[in-house]
Amino acid sequence: MLGHTVLHVARRLLHPFGKASLPPPRPAPHPACSTHPRRGGRASAKQLQVLRAIRAILAAQFLRKMADPQSIQESQNLSMFLANHNRITQCLHQQLEVIPGYEELLADIVNICVDYYKNKMYLTPSEKHMLLKVMGFGLYLMDGNVNNIYKLDAKKRINLSKIDKFFKQLQVVPLFGDMQIELARYIKTSAHYEENKSKRTCTQSSISPQYNICKQMVQIRDDHIRFISELARYSNSEVVTGSGLDSQKSDEEYRELFDLALRGLKLLSKWSAHVMEVYSWKLVHPTDKFCNKDCPGTAEEYERATRYNYTSEEKFAFVEVIAMIKGLQVLMGRMESVFNQAIRNTIYAALQDFAQVTLREPLRQGVHKKKNVLIRPASGPRGLCFTPLVAHRAEEAADPWYYGLLAGLGRLYMVRTMLESLIADKSGSKKTLRSSLDGPIVLAMEDFHKQSFFFTHLLNISGRLPPPSSMPRAWVEASTPGFLVEMSPVFTEALQQCCDLSQLWFLEFFLELTMGRRIQFPIEMSMPWILTDHILETKEPSMMEYVLYPLDLYNDSAYYALTKFKKQFLYDEIEAEASDEPRPLVIAVIIIITVNLCFDQFVYKLADQIFAYYKAMAGSFLLDKRFQAECKNYGVIIPYPPSNHYETLLKQRHVQELDLKASVPPLALYP
Repeated sequence: MLGHTVLHVARRLLHPFGKASLPPPRPAPHPACSTHPRRGGRASAKQLQVLRAIRAILAAQFLRKMADPQSIQESQNLSMFLANHNRITQCLHQQLEVIPGYEELLADIVNICVDYYKNKMYLTPSEKHMLLKVMGFGLYLMDGNVNNIYKLDAKKRINLSKIDKFFKQLQVVPLFGDMQIELARYIKTSAHYEENKSKRTCTQSSISPQYNICKQMVQIRDDHIRFISELARYSNSEVVTGSGLDSQKSDEEYRELFDLALRGLKLLSKWSAHVMEVYSWKLVHPTDKFCNKDCPGTAEEYERATRYNYTSEEKFAFVEVIAMIKGLQVLMGRMESVFNQAIRNTIYAALQDFAQVTLREPLRQGVHKKKNVLIRPASGPRGLCFTPLVAHRAEEAADPWYYGLLAGLGRLYMVRTMLESLIADKSGSKKTLRSSLDGPIVLAMEDFHKQSFFFTHLLNISGRLPPPSSMPRAWVEASTPGFLVEMSPVFTEALQQCCDLSQLWFLEFFLELTMGRRIQFPIEMSMPWILTDHILETKEPSMMEYVLYPLDLYNDSAYYALTKFKKQFLYDEIEAEASDEPRPLVIAVIIIITVNLCFDQFVYKLADQIFAYYKAMAGSFLLDKRFQAECKNYGVIIPYPPSNHYETLLKQRHVQELDLKASVPPLALYP
């Protein structure tokens, strides 16, 4: 255990000495790099000296600490706590059971999640997976000595058959980082599972069609072509020609752009979720030497889950979907200003139509029939939409735009909450407010409530507001009143979260499972490099254009490590796989760039292939025609080299990998 702790700490403490992590043994792509410590060479004397010093310090501190009786008792208590699996969950379960009626609240939460998942009321992949995990964990907490979820299902308090269908379709979801969880495990660990085992199908071992990405590619390609064609029509008129940037549009035109942006985000989220779900399922179900003859018997678990767990068709499908996601992300990012304007105007128009048209008839009926119970809930949302923002504090008066934004998002939440109380099927009283409204009005309210669910996602999906200095004053000076001025679209944040594939790199959980035997996995087990190297090794012409897209996964991982995990050491480990020592390249001028490890190996292999390809092409052109004819008479045909689409790669003038910015032609032609 002490050795494991030393290695774990050493991997994070070597950063101040110029190395992000202890270098793993990796094969070098060419002899010039064989002595580099990150490419398979030996660690430097300075690194070994630092490692010995850290080990000695930790050993001394450990012995000094263990001499204290109180520390010994704390260590024993911690060991007993960790030895009991799921101790935190079990304690929560026991404490909830003493609360009367707790199952009613959990049943409502589970039913809400079922309704949201069934109606696809989620935008990002994390929201989709969160709904499934809440369903499973809620069922686990409800089932115990006091309550039985199967009796609640018989009373129609919850719908277990519907949840079982969801868990059957999607068996494994990401949990945290590179950790995954099987949804059926929630059911298997419940108190009354054994006696009701035959009623559940999600616990049976079978492969869901959801995880066959090759069969899904036909539908994905079709959706991609349809949306790209429609997006290109708007992009040409709005961005390329610039004719639509300053022109005033009608509400219908703004609504079309709003629907286009929302549909694009849903498509990107669907594809990203599909990639992550297949990846999670592969991690939970690693291959072995019996299923894959290329897998050696001595392969590590992570290696069996990544390197040998994918067929060639699955790797190509992964690359193609990643290319679609990243390509569409760039195209939609170029229309950010157009989408933001459409989002503001559409949300403002929808709120005003709802307040001035839809709520007018319920208020008129309430006043005419003197129903105060209907007037107050109906006038609340209407008043929120009309009430202008008033500064109550000095800091609000100093910058009313920034604090008005906070109030705007709060108002939207309050409007949806009040509307939900109006159209709810159940309430605390015997007679609901819904029964006092006419049928068409109820349908209109339900439709607005469903559509407004995505308003908050498009306004501020991350829950983070930009600083006041970065907000465009054009929004404040706009003539449109009320809600529109108080909203701030953060379309880029929504786009980033829908296209996030950072979890394809994270491997901290599997590193911890090695118990210190591994400080870092070699890049041959890294998913971004596996996909890139597969294209280079197979030399598939149709995939050569996509070879740079898998390398962009390092950018996603670095962004997630710094903004979500907020861990510098994770970024350092990504940089250790992605960053290398500066190397000067003389290409017309002297350019000093930082060449990353995977990109360096990619450039070396690509340059070697390009040289061999054009050498064979030149030899075919210069080959004597009479010699070719004589060979053909003897049955020997000398074919021309097939096209491999290297021209597309040689047109790439800008490639960014973390802090690396490079052009492919100079690197590939002058490695």
